[in-house]
Amino acid sequence: MDEIEIPSYFLCPISLEIMKDPVTLSTGITYDRESIEKWLFSQKNNTCPATKQVLMDSELTPNIILRRFIQSWCILHAPEGFERLPTPKAPISKSQLLKLFKDAESPNMQMKCLQRLRSIASQNETNKRCMETAGTAEFLASLIMKKTVEASSAEVSEDVIELRRASDEALSLLYHLHLSGSGLKSLLENNIEFIESLTSVMQSGNYDSRVYAVMLLKSMFEVDDLKQPINLRPEFFFELVDILNDQISQAASKSTLKVLISVCPWGRNRIKAVEAGAVPLLIDLLLDSSDKRASELMLMALDLLCQCAEGRAELLNHSAGLAIVSKKILRVSSTANESGIRILLSISKFSATPGVLQEMLQIGAVTKLCVVFQVFDRGSKTKERAREILKLHARAWKNSSCIPTNLSSLYPS
Repeated sequence: MDEIEIPSYFLCPISLEIMKDPVTLSTGITYDRESIEKWLFSQKNNTCPATKQVLMDSELTPNIILRRFIQSWCILHAPEGFERLPTPKAPISKSQLLKLFKDAESPNMQMKCLQRLRSIASQNETNKRCMETAGTAEFLASLIMKKTVEASSAEVSEDVIELRRASDEALSLLYHLHLSGSGLKSLLENNIEFIESLTSVMQSGNYDSRVYAVMLLKSMFEVDDLKQPINLRPEFFFELVDILNDQISQAASKSTLKVLISVCPWGRNRIKAVEAGAVPLLIDLLLDSSDKRASELMLMALDLLCQCAEGRAELLNHSAGLAIVSKKILRVSSTANESGIRILLSISKFSATPGVLQEMLQIGAVTKLCVVFQVFDRGSKTKERAREILKLHARAWKNSSCIPTNLSSLYPS
């Protein structure tokens, strides 16, 4: 095999291996389906790897003529060790999917249909895109909502288990479809009922389903960017706090933090998150966190929650609240620095009692602010916020013996 020269146009430009299922992009370049699907869908690229052109669409056209050439060539060179390539399966059709949706209306057929859909999705990314176009996400979301409602009113435990089993299977499949941005948006738009169903799953679902629910919520909120406030029930925030507290996995915890950050720019949601116990939990987690990204997300969430009086009160009621925020500044990242200084600014502007000002001196928060003011570049927002805090309480802090002499001489006037 090493001595035989393989025609260059038989080789995928990405994998540099013989193409098993050649498909052509709109740019005219042919790739092996598995490689180009990974590039486009798993890695979220929108360009042709060879030409670097931005793709107006991601349609993959089977190059049947080239595939037959490759198959014939492999047969011809079978004595040299080349195996004939099997003809790939055709992508799933919309009519086949619609039939499965129809069959799933029968309770006795639902699990079988869901398992068939999972098998179809696992074959390749093209099937996943076909499934999305055919409305599979809407079908699964509707099934999850229906089963969640039925499970909440079922009286027999065996019925509850079976209903949740169907809901869990549908949710797992929905998550693993890895929907496009438009697909995720359509799930969220005008569909508060679906969010409430995911809240129920977070409350009573199994280990995997709770993770899928919060990770799907994260993806939905990230894509939509939540330009309009969503009126979320208090239970939603209690379940987020429970998942954070359970520390199911790093991925689940980070997704939960991102969901909190997405929904808490609005005051009503902030208060609900605070009432659910988010602030003391975030402080406790921050005390033990050595993960850079997790620490950043916790500080970002605390920053949002400290923009309401209830959140600031919870932070100050925790014996380590101010101390851990101060400690993380200059120890994690520029993102953490920005969030930490913003938290201290909120406290200094709206909750600065004499006791709080004295605590900030004793724990070294004022010294940390002086260092930030000294080392950050002119024009930096973080530097300007540190300056604002120091000037705001100069009378209480400027001449304190708690500030090292080399820093007190640089105190802003």
